[in-house]
Parts: sequence; structure tokens; C-alpha cells
Amino acid sequence: MPQFSVLNRGRYFVKVAWAWTLWLLLPFITLTSYEVARSKLLHGRSKSALLALRRLGALLVGTAVWYLCTELFILVENLTGQCSLQPRPGQPARLHASKRECHRDGGVWTGFDISGHCFLLSYCAMMILEELAVLEALSADHSSKLRVVINVLLVSLCFLTVIWVFMFLCTALYFHDFSQKLLGVLIGLSAWYGTYRFWYLKPFSPGLPLPNIPLSSKQHSYSR
Repeated sequence: MPQFSVLNRGRYFVKVAWAWTLWLLLPFITLTSYEVARSKLLHGRSKSALLALRRLGALLVGTAVWYLCTELFILVENLTGQCSLQPRPGQPARLHASKRECHRDGGVWTGFDISGHCFLLSYCAMMILEELAVLEALSADHSSKLRVVINVLLVSLCFLTVIWVFMFLCTALYFHDFSQKLLGVLIGLSAWYGTYRFWYLKPFSPGLPLPNIPLSSKQHSYSR
């Protein structure tokens, strides 16, 4: 059916969701962090560049989270699954240790498949929203070339987030069991909370989007 053909193509697009997110956040974090450090915090070029480099550490952390969680999901599926394969006449049944081996021989692997799409889409969307908070402190001239580039990246990131939310809804409706989707979302949200709401508040971390002001402090200042 055409509907499922489009969804299947979308699934392949989602498989590289982290690459798309990384590709857009890399220049966005670099430019906005440098500009805020220079204009708002009044740092020189060298210190502003170092602060921008530190903030890019969030992308290294995100890459590590993506890789470790993906490997964990594969491990869980291999440990909990089994291969359904009709043995050929005259050949003994073969035990398959992994999903890859099973598929290579033409079998069907049945295991607990934590939704990597739900994990990745929720994590990417939340990370983009967190990084967009830097716009609150950005004071670059709207007519400057820098602001034009930042605005293009902003629109691209917003559009990408809409795509991730749409693909998340498609995954929730058509793929995986409820428990697999729920666990994927919980892991994605836990990864976001553990970084942006806990670790990045600590001194030895990539830090929050500049200026580094905790959300609770902002709310307190607004209420005064």
C-alpha cells in the first residue's frame, strides 16, 4: 500500500535522525555560543571561542548517548529473542545467537525490540528545544550576516523538530508494541533530563546554553 511505502521510507530517514540533528546543531551552537559570550558576557575572542568549544561538548555527549543506547537495545533484543527459520531438508536446525545471523539465513527474529525510533526522536526533539533557549540572550543585529545565518539555522531546526514529532506519531501508531514504545520514550526523556536538568548544571560539564542560568533562577527573577 502507498501509505506504508511512505512510512517505510520515513523509517530509513529516522535511522539517521541523529546525523541530521548533529549537522544542524553543530553550526547553531557554535555561532550562538560565540556571539552570546562576546556580546553579553563581554569576553574576548579567545575566551568566547573556548566557551563555544565547551558547549559543543553537548554534541559529543549526545553522540555517546545515541551510540550506547543503540547498542543496549541491540543487546536486549539479542538476549530476549529467538530465530524462526524452517531448516532445509537433510540439514539439522541451527541455533542463531543474534538477529543479524538470523536475518542472514532468511529467518525472522522475535525478541523484545525497544523502540529506538521513539528513543531517538524524543531525545533529539528535546535537545533541539533546549539549545534554542540561547536565542533569549542573543543580541546580534537582525540585519547582520551572522543573524541571517542563525535565523536560517533556526528555521531549519524548527522544521526538523516538526518532522521528528510527525515521525514519532507515525511510529506510535504503526510500529512496535506499547511497552517497547513506552520504554524507548522513557529512556530518551531520561537521557535528556539526566544531561540538561542535572549534569549540565554542574561545573565540569558542557554546560547549559549561554548564558548559563538555571531555569529555577530565571523563574525567581521574573516573579520579583
